Amino acid sequence: MTLETEITDLWQRHQNDDASFSDAEDTLDAFLDALEAGEIRAAEKTDGIWEANEWVKQGILLNFGLRATEPREHGGVTYHDVLPLRDTDDLGERGTRNTPDATVIRRGAYVGSNAIMMSPSFVNVGAYVGDGTLVDSADTVGSCAQIGSDVKLGANTLIGGVLEPVESAPVVVEDGVSLGAGCRVTSGFVVGENSVVGENTLLSPRIPVYDLVEDEVLYGELPPERRAFARFVESSVSDNDLIPGAAYKPAVVATELENETLEASQREDELR
Repeated sequence: MTLETEITDLWQRHQNDDASFSDAEDTLDAFLDALEAGEIRAAEKTDGIWEANEWVKQGILLNFGLRATEPREHGGVTYHDVLPLRDTDDLGERGTRNTPDATVIRRGAYVGSNAIMMSPSFVNVGAYVGDGTLVDSADTVGSCAQIGSDVKLGANTLIGGVLEPVESAPVVVEDGVSLGAGCRVTSGFVVGENSVVGENTLLSPRIPVYDLVEDEVLYGELPPERRAFARFVESSVSDNDLIPGAAYKPAVVATELENETLEASQREDELR
């Protein structure tokens, strides 16, 4: 049996209350090892579309469903969890740096070669961090998030986790992307390769992306090779008598990568 068939079979048994940790321990450990080695991933790009590997997300959920919470030690502090932290002995061999004290990588996370993790930062189970990527101070990379190679996550950036439902694709930040400090990327949003995103920008499927390059409004994605920044556009609630004056809702504006700045008047003309 392959690891996929073992996990799929175990998932069905667990759904029928017919699985125990003692029977599944070897499979669950082999599964986490494969995630840490980058041999399997929670999502992959097929024909230009990112899709979740449902069986991989099932395997992660099985680790929570079948393992018991245990007291564990890290940095002299006792914590309680179903999973230990990841063994990081392999990182130095591959040129990856993780600074001390508060750099936390959970079991089942992949971190590539020549990457940098600054304190304090956190990478959750099922996440994939590519080669040469910087995870800066106070960054969080959520469960199953897929971060490409040569990515820069600015300080205090949040990459949201998407674990359930298993068919939902996680947050994806493709190769060569630079996210400014304080960015938030949530709910399965896809940031296209080589894009540059201004600081404190929220990227979520609920917030429109005004792509001035192709003259369209997008949801849930930022196309490749864009320069994007936060903007506020007029909201329909501004017509409500309870709200005096204009009211605005968040939006993201995307321009050509080479176009570093737009004057305020130009932005207004483009948006209109």
